[in-house]
Amino acid sequence: MEPGENEEKRTLELSGHVGLRSLPDQLVKRAVKQGYSFNILCVGETGIGKSTLINTLFRIIFENEEASHYDEEVKVLPRTYDLQESNVNLKLTVVHTVGFGDQINHVKSSEPILEYIDAQFKRYLEEELKIKRSLWNYHDTRIHACLYFIAPNGHSLKALDLVTMKKLDSKVNIIPVIAKADTLTRNELVNLKIKVMSELVSNGVQIYQFPTEDEAVAEINSSMNTQLPFAVIGSTENVTVGNKTVKGRMYPWGSIQVENENHCDLVKLREMLLRVNMEDLREQTHTRHYELYRRCKLEEMGFKDPTLDNQSFSLQKTYEAKRKEFIKELQHKEESMRQMFVNKVKEAEVELKEKEKELQGRFELLKTMHQEEKKNLEEKKREMEEEMNAFNRRKVAAETLMGQALQGSSQQPFKKDKDKKNFFSLPSACSLTSGRNLN
Repeated sequence: MEPGENEEKRTLELSGHVGLRSLPDQLVKRAVKQGYSFNILCVGETGIGKSTLINTLFRIIFENEEASHYDEEVKVLPRTYDLQESNVNLKLTVVHTVGFGDQINHVKSSEPILEYIDAQFKRYLEEELKIKRSLWNYHDTRIHACLYFIAPNGHSLKALDLVTMKKLDSKVNIIPVIAKADTLTRNELVNLKIKVMSELVSNGVQIYQFPTEDEAVAEINSSMNTQLPFAVIGSTENVTVGNKTVKGRMYPWGSIQVENENHCDLVKLREMLLRVNMEDLREQTHTRHYELYRRCKLEEMGFKDPTLDNQSFSLQKTYEAKRKEFIKELQHKEESMRQMFVNKVKEAEVELKEKEKELQGRFELLKTMHQEEKKNLEEKKREMEEEMNAFNRRKVAAETLMGQALQGSSQQPFKKDKDKKNFFSLPSACSLTSGRNLN
């Protein structure tokens, strides 16, 4: 039996002042000195007014880049700001989901958001498990509140909204809001609120309910729970209404005051989110969502609570068991990888042998073709040599005949010239002979 179990507890009244009642003041001073952190996740389509609403909630213009509608994937962009009101310092982190709902295929739209939330839980768990921890000055980036922006141009929730909120409800505190509520009439807004809450309940989506356990805020929180989702309008512009300058929007038919509860629920959202329930949102994040993540991760690591028979939990035994399990798994993977490598080598050897056989066949074929080509070339060479010899013989014969012909033709003109000379010399001889005769 554990010490103190089933023992009667008594409350003793002190006889004088010892200073216990100053403990809350000490805690307040320490908390104020240390400062607070609050992280808001804004999920909604591009251009729905997320940045404008955050600026309106905190009455300050944060630096934000205007997003386009052409992002190929959803990007999670956290921005951290240091705010101060009176002597209270707040480290505010606003996480924007750029490109959400802009893709044709929405299957993976929520994955970057879930990965970011789990990454913050993982960072905090790693800090908790360190031997030398510094949680007192650790910047807690876990998401404390998720403002889910619902488009006002539909009569109900989109499939993307239902699927995303269903995946988020076990990881963050979801507060649904209807953005740009000035585009709806009063009756349309009431019907849309009823329709949204009906669909959330029917699909089992768990949204954040303002706590009613504390009597100081039970009444207002109960009233605000019935008005979810909040219909909000954001604006950082100053408009003049009567003799007052207020934040709002000016239209041809009149003006809207964003901080007028008759026009929208912005003031109610600010009260519930910042003034009344900020600490509860932080506590719910730590005790509910983070504890669920932590429990699952520790169970995966092999940790477990003591059994019903009060068997003590040994961290050393758990470590040894997990180490043996890891080594066994590592050996199994090593063996499977070795076997895979051997199979790959065998397959490569078979493939190389087939390639070698194929190359050898091609070599033999090329060798045969080369020998045949060489044989053909030698045959053609022999034929060409015979033709050349025959040609040379014919050439020699032709030259011999041509020489004889030329020699014969050169002698025949000489004989003709001699005969012609003799012929012309005959008359003179004849005349000489006749002269002699006459005498």
